[in-house]
Amino acid sequence: MGKKGKREKKGKGAEKTAAKMEKKVSRRAKKEEEDLEALIAEFQSLDAKKTQVIESSCPPPSPRVNGSLSAHPEKDELILFGGEYFNGQKTYLYNELYVYNIRKNSWSKVEIPNPPPRRCAHQAAVVPTAGGQLWVFGGEFASPSGEQFYHYKDLWVLHLATKTWEQIKASGGPSGRSGHRMVACKRQLIIFGGFHESARDYIYYNDVYAFNLDSFTWSKLVPSGIGPAPRSGCQMVTTPEGSIIIYGGYSKQRIKKDVDKGTLHTDMFLLKTEGAGKEEDKWAWSRLNPSGVKPTPRSGFSAAIGPNNRSLLFGGVHDEEEEESIEGDFFNDIYFYDMGKNRWFPGQLKGPKSEKRKRRRGRQAEAEGAEDEEMEKQHSQGPVEIIKEVVAEDGTIMTIKQVISGPAEEKERSESEEEEDGALGQQVEPCPRSNAMLAVKHGILYLYGGMFEVGDRQFTLSDLYSIDLHKMEEWKVLVEMDPKAQEWLEESESDEEEDDTEGAEGGEEEEESSEEESEDEGGEEQHPSVQPDEKHEDYLSRTEQYWIKLARSNMGPEAKEKKVVKVAHAMAKTFYEDSV
Repeated sequence: MGKKGKREKKGKGAEKTAAKMEKKVSRRAKKEEEDLEALIAEFQSLDAKKTQVIESSCPPPSPRVNGSLSAHPEKDELILFGGEYFNGQKTYLYNELYVYNIRKNSWSKVEIPNPPPRRCAHQAAVVPTAGGQLWVFGGEFASPSGEQFYHYKDLWVLHLATKTWEQIKASGGPSGRSGHRMVACKRQLIIFGGFHESARDYIYYNDVYAFNLDSFTWSKLVPSGIGPAPRSGCQMVTTPEGSIIIYGGYSKQRIKKDVDKGTLHTDMFLLKTEGAGKEEDKWAWSRLNPSGVKPTPRSGFSAAIGPNNRSLLFGGVHDEEEEESIEGDFFNDIYFYDMGKNRWFPGQLKGPKSEKRKRRRGRQAEAEGAEDEEMEKQHSQGPVEIIKEVVAEDGTIMTIKQVISGPAEEKERSESEEEEDGALGQQVEPCPRSNAMLAVKHGILYLYGGMFEVGDRQFTLSDLYSIDLHKMEEWKVLVEMDPKAQEWLEESESDEEEDDTEGAEGGEEEEESSEEESEDEGGEEQHPSVQPDEKHEDYLSRTEQYWIKLARSNMGPEAKEKKVVKVAHAMAKTFYEDSV
């Protein structure tokens, strides 16, 4: 009893500490969020000008991370929403909606009136109701400097059949957060974990909420048993029986002033209902101890549910924290988790099959037996490291190292066959990355975007790959990485660049924004045009009063003058950069 009493007392103490931290974070975040609310409101007022659905074919979406990629429940389509892009100086947030047609290998952009505000690190889940619905919860909006955050707690549904967005306003839901996980389970959306961060404080969550898709009501679940520690970025999947599995994730805690310690979680939990009928709302946590070859510790991995009662995770990063820097090892491997057998195993590429090779193998087996034996020795030497060099538009050479496991093929294989089918281990694979977007349709895994780092530089991707999870033979490149899309601006030390009043990006892609401005209805007031060769500071000086007046009209008379000027400068900057 003594030990149990101590554990209970310790648990209550931890709850009190977490509650105090949440209040502290909430207070400090309030001012930051008020600053960002004005910027979000301005972007929403621009979105409100859209009055009709416009669907148009387009090039592949620009590079981004932390968006959502979802498979349409009834059509051979993938739906991409939101995300972020960082170019070294500024953060761009998106709320665009793209649709990828699987059969045609083509993209289209769908502009729908009154979409959710721009965000990243949200969650999306698809249900087959009424022609298909895409549900979106939470996420974050960041200031252009990337140092201030607004965490959403809103819930939206995209009706896929009618192409309409609808915000669902229901009380009792989770607090604002990003990095959480959400799955559709029976007729509910289940949300777990995530974090909330302000400029100086942060808090990680391990709470569980359910949203009923029939009654449109929230409820906070209080499962029995010992559940996962607070975390974000974990794997969360549903089983065929309606239970939920949690694996991994990341969290950090402050061990002393200005010193944080990160934790890569590798534990696994099962959340399931107890009993049936009236007791269906009673949930219980239990610890899972899977067998097999488990994923190496990592964060930023992506997860999906594949065929044959298996979930999977792809990629991620393991950061090695040095005294003054962090070096990350990025991954491009796949791990499967067999939910029926409670077992992990790595995904191995088998290589493409060739009937010609099979026929030749029989005739040449004896003559080339010695060569086959030598090849077997090479196979047993382990993974093959491939080094690729990609030259970005600014001349920077990106060196991408890929460690590829040898394909699990039959032992008999001749040297001439290798020449015919490609060198061992040379299959096309996505480069290592974290925070990519995954979706599975008809047993085929689709992988889009993500990022990796080389030194202090971040590379955000816009490539698209697919692999048949039934066969696991090879990756197919649907959209290649475009080196010209790799922009990186070195961090400026000038106050002008660091000031949030400069460059309130976070909206449409630059090449498209100016087109949208020109498409505004003729009855609307036109913004002052940019003169040829006019510098930004000259344009701002010449038109500042116009933008302040416009910002004040959008924000209302109660808005503080400082905020009005801040938003005005941001609007002017956005318009200037779109124009030039």
